[in-house]
Amino acid sequence: MKKHHFYLCLIALLVACNGGVKEEGGDGYKTRLTFGPGEEARIVEAMLSLTDSSSITLKEGTYQFDNLSIAQVKHILIQGAGPKKTILDFSAQSQGGEGIRVTDVKGFTIDGMTLRDSKGDLIKINKSEKVVVTNLHAIWQVADSTSGGYAIYPVLCKNVLIENCYAEGASDAGIYVGQSDSAIIRKCRAYKNVAGCEIENTSHAEVYDNEFYGNTSGFLVFDLPDLSQRGGYVKAYNNYMHDNNERNFAKAGSFGNTWGVGNAAPGSGIIILAASDVELYNNRIINNNSAAIAVVSGFFIDESAGEKMNDKYFPIPRNIHIHDNVMEMGNAFPEPVYAHHIGKVLVGLDQQLKAQDPARKDMRLPFILYDGITTNILTKGTAVNPDSLCIRQQGTNLFVNIDALNIRSKNWRPSTDMTPFTCK
Repeated sequence: MKKHHFYLCLIALLVACNGGVKEEGGDGYKTRLTFGPGEEARIVEAMLSLTDSSSITLKEGTYQFDNLSIAQVKHILIQGAGPKKTILDFSAQSQGGEGIRVTDVKGFTIDGMTLRDSKGDLIKINKSEKVVVTNLHAIWQVADSTSGGYAIYPVLCKNVLIENCYAEGASDAGIYVGQSDSAIIRKCRAYKNVAGCEIENTSHAEVYDNEFYGNTSGFLVFDLPDLSQRGGYVKAYNNYMHDNNERNFAKAGSFGNTWGVGNAAPGSGIIILAASDVELYNNRIINNNSAAIAVVSGFFIDESAGEKMNDKYFPIPRNIHIHDNVMEMGNAFPEPVYAHHIGKVLVGLDQQLKAQDPARKDMRLPFILYDGITTNILTKGTAVNPDSLCIRQQGTNLFVNIDALNIRSKNWRPSTDMTPFTCK
């Protein structure tokens, strides 16, 4: 009995000294590992050697990492003690990769921690399925062009849930879902990013009960060329998008006549670019002081967009339904708009509307901007609303058709007549 007791004590001592505590779990995870601050090297090794159905618990405290990687496993949980308690700091990262990179994982959950200050994206989840990101804060403490592009970044994924998260300081998008199928973003907040949230070339996405504020632009739905799939069937509802009026600090490559988020004008609530089958409803879109909602085609930022058309990209937005939103706007453009290339277009549009109609001298730009570029330019048709833009909103000063095709000509006549676009 004494010998048996000695062996039990020895095993307990070895486990206690081994850092990660490995045990069988009763919650579907066959292996559970627990670590604390100071065990970073063991954590890196554990993530690289994970087997299917494993969980890693990170105790309260601050951890210093260069980067972390998880690949080609199933049913994985990374669990912290809460965003204010478990903090993963990547500020000493030696190169511009992701803080956490997850690749080809079927069943991945990360819950209850803060990621901060990586050189590249804070967490990139690539080619994975059944992804859950919950109770996660992803933050750059200094928000400028040196920040990484994306804070929370699932791409080429299926069945994504992002909930109860917070993103701050991204030089592209705080919460971004790209080239994915079936995504839900709910009960999240995004602050002080270039774009609060972006759905790009993603199909069947729902974005609801979120708050996007203090960004350059609150919410983007983009379809871009030369990617693996088209997006569509995106719904955004019950969101509060307000005070998105900040300077666009996207990296230089995102500006100009390219397809990046650098094209988002300061003061934009929602921008739909070349995306189809989008419904916006029951949102509060408040004090985004350039445009509440903009619906534009790929031609608006790239005259050669038609050359990029194929079965995965169509540059003209179709089947856009905007209804029952509350929209308000401040008294003036935000100051950063005057230095931004698309911002200058909006200021010029405002001046043109007032020149056409002196009664508008004390009015702001209408809430909904539509570039007016339709499939007629491809079909040589003459239909007034061939792409089914459908608006059902109460109030005045709701809409302007920018007449973007004529913006450089003497015949430029933007129109505030919403009649052809009122839902029948």
